[in-house]
Amino acid sequence: MRKIAVIGQGYVGLPLAIAFAYHFRVVGLDIDTQRVLDLRKGVDKTLEANLDQLREVQELAKQSKDRGYTVTSHIKDLHDANVYIVTVPTPIDQFNAPDLSFIQSASKIVGSVLKSQDIVIFESTVYPGCTEEDCVPILEKESGLVFNHDFFVGYSPERINPGDKVNTLENVVKVTAGSTPEIAEEIDNLYKTIIKAGTYKAESIKVAEAAKVIENAQRDLNISFVNELALIFDRMGIDTTEVLNAASTKYNFLKYKPGLVGGHCISVDPYYLTHKASKLGYVLEVILSGRRVNNKMGAFVASKTINASKRYKY
Repeated sequence: MRKIAVIGQGYVGLPLAIAFAYHFRVVGLDIDTQRVLDLRKGVDKTLEANLDQLREVQELAKQSKDRGYTVTSHIKDLHDANVYIVTVPTPIDQFNAPDLSFIQSASKIVGSVLKSQDIVIFESTVYPGCTEEDCVPILEKESGLVFNHDFFVGYSPERINPGDKVNTLENVVKVTAGSTPEIAEEIDNLYKTIIKAGTYKAESIKVAEAAKVIENAQRDLNISFVNELALIFDRMGIDTTEVLNAASTKYNFLKYKPGLVGGHCISVDPYYLTHKASKLGYVLEVILSGRRVNNKMGAFVASKTINASKRYKY
């Protein structure tokens, strides 16, 4: 019988915990005690969870030993779990370097309660190799157990689009991977219980990690292309939207629109790939050039807004 612990109850972890709670016993852990109190009251400040479902799975936990959702800030409440899913943030620091402090802390927490034959699945966005090279050693040190002998790991990158009520967790194909072929199959089957769109079992954990970072790096680059066009056309006195409308009449033109690139993913994930590449002695050129263009857009948009406001009297 599976009992799942989801580490981190933010906009990724909470919907995941709720979805699994209809099939398994789930405990959500968050170090933010106010967050825990809010969730117990049926309040989700991220606005990502279906509140009716949240209340349903909380009530289900009172009626069943095998299903339902509870939330806690106490590590001791994780001791009887046998599947741990890590969904903590992986931001960048002031130097655009990966900040692994959250995922390292989560690994220490899980390691402190890890038991023989348990499975740890990471969903946080990382660079290829991070799960096995950075997180597994922490799990081994904290637990005293041996990787792929006493415990196993997997990776299934989150694909949550905050605010999107159409492309939700269940409606987007889930990439899965495991540290052995048998565990990969077990993890894939686990996610199949909640993902209506189906799953895609990657060849390895590194492949799944790489797939996640290039998803957002690709979007970053496509947006940077039209942003650079906007910077050029602005100097020419040409309306970028009109140019895109004209070009998009060709069947194979991709109509991306210029704009600001921020948030937790698109503006962050390329730096994870950059970090790994630099460790291997390779300097990324195309990806970093796209980042530089997109980083200019804040000042450009602010300048255009200020100039436009000067034309109006209040």
